[in-house]
Amino acid sequence: MSTAILTGPPAPGSSLDGDLRSLGFDVRRADGPEEARTLLAAVPAGERVALVDSRFVGHPHALRLALTDPRFPAAAVPGALSAQPEARPALVRALTAAPALTAPAAAEPERDLTEAVADALDAGGVTVHRPALGTLVATVPADAAARHEARAAVDAVDDEAVRLRSAVKAHDGFFTTFFISPYSRYIARWCARRGLTPNQVTTASLLTALIAAGCAATGERGGYVAAGVLLLVSFVLDCTDGQLARYALKYSTMGAWLDATFDRAKEYAFYAGLALGAARGGDDVWTLALAAMILMTCRHVVDFSFNEANTADTAAPGSTAKTSLALSSKLDGVGWTVWARRMIILPIGERWAMIAVLTAVTSPRIVFWALIAGCAFAACYTTAGRLLRSVKRRGPRSDRAAGALAALADSGPLAEGVGRITRRLPAPAPLAALLAAALMLAVAATAPVGGWATVGAAGGYALLAGLAVARPLKGALDWFVPPLFRAAEYGTILLLAARSDVPQAVPAAFGLVAAVAYHHYDTVYRIRGGTGAPPAWLVRITGGHEGRTLLVTVLAALLASRGDDFTLALTALAGALALVVLVESIRFWVSSGAPAVHDEGETA
Repeated sequence: MSTAILTGPPAPGSSLDGDLRSLGFDVRRADGPEEARTLLAAVPAGERVALVDSRFVGHPHALRLALTDPRFPAAAVPGALSAQPEARPALVRALTAAPALTAPAAAEPERDLTEAVADALDAGGVTVHRPALGTLVATVPADAAARHEARAAVDAVDDEAVRLRSAVKAHDGFFTTFFISPYSRYIARWCARRGLTPNQVTTASLLTALIAAGCAATGERGGYVAAGVLLLVSFVLDCTDGQLARYALKYSTMGAWLDATFDRAKEYAFYAGLALGAARGGDDVWTLALAAMILMTCRHVVDFSFNEANTADTAAPGSTAKTSLALSSKLDGVGWTVWARRMIILPIGERWAMIAVLTAVTSPRIVFWALIAGCAFAACYTTAGRLLRSVKRRGPRSDRAAGALAALADSGPLAEGVGRITRRLPAPAPLAALLAAALMLAVAATAPVGGWATVGAAGGYALLAGLAVARPLKGALDWFVPPLFRAAEYGTILLLAARSDVPQAVPAAFGLVAAVAYHHYDTVYRIRGGTGAPPAWLVRITGGHEGRTLLVTVLAALLASRGDDFTLALTALAGALALVVLVESIRFWVSSGAPAVHDEGETA
């Protein structure tokens, strides 16, 4: 139970008490700042508190947005303010100063107490979130006439319709916007009214996708059809969990992590199911499945790296971020270009729809080739545009951006050691990373798998990788370093497994890449959640990208000619890495105070 403190005498005919209780608040009354401070001191320290003007007139959802959203230390709309436990000390200080803050100036009415306290919180270093209300009403009328006008405005707007609209992302893909959201928002409301949580819906989406993967693994046409249908159902649930979180304002750290993590697990599991089903029919497509996973992951790393390199960078001298954002906004407002641009990049909705339909009517081989072609085109489109924008950049990136890129690079002890030695060498980071990736992939693609040439190439790769991260990644194109490292590591594992001709080596490599990719996605989610990079010990114990690449080449040189030993070694390595990164990831997300990362719904 949270506590709401109503300030001032109750307004006649007001339903404010009932609205607050329906939102889960224990309502108490205070005549002024002094009594409000006394009541606040009696509230347990771990509870959220709200300060609401008794004259407040507005929609219940406006109150919900200000008082129940857990993502912000403090939030406010006109007439209502909430503070999480971490903002309570600042709230007490603001209430102490409230008499001076609310004293009217000459010929001016007395200020609303909640507005004065919110301004004081901002001035004291606590950022107060002020949600966009759109057509929702939230006001503190000064007299009876204004109150009557405000109530008429409340009656003129359908609060529930606005709430449903706001549950949907403002910027989503074509397929999601027109084929999923028109009805999934109502599923979200149905779930909310029955007390279901976003995490439960997320878990249901995962289970549905795993069943779909199992159907695909049967290798039968009926199984493929069922798999396609269930994959679409899983995607509907995947959209519903976020809409439920926005509809009910039930955000959580665990929910953000589960939503992001399960998306990867669902897609990887479905790829594996398709590959198993094809194998039952005598068609080995594991190499295509692994290639599709690598291409998609590398494309995501390009997205993450570029975005992190430009986050909080719009004010940097010479930055092109403002120009790029302005151009993107302009294009997003020009008719058909909005949907064309969103479809070209093959977002998750379009991608899953394509996979589901092709699974039902074609073969796994066609599914993977279509996926590879679509992701390759999308990657080329987005990467080319970002490269063109980056080459025009002048001036270095921020320290925060450089730190995020260094974490995404995932450099281990070998690269870090080389970096310390070569720190004064004037080598451009993207060029060193490109040479490292080209050397590693070229040798892995041409040299005998059982020979030691690939081990030598991996040593050269580690040296060049260390040179690439020797200095902070603040250059215009330095955001390209992490994707190059991902391509080199994943591509080497694929090439060595596929060229070894060892039975089941590629499925084992699939598991290894999936485990490593999870570690890299987890790094992204931590950075986006504002908690920084994974602990240094985790990067050291997993070897970094260059250490793992070197280890896989050594295993290939020693074991590729010894029957199933190479497959067993890759499987053991995948299991060990998965265990370490999953345990640490679960420990972190369950115990950390990281804020949830969710997209806002569309304003009314």
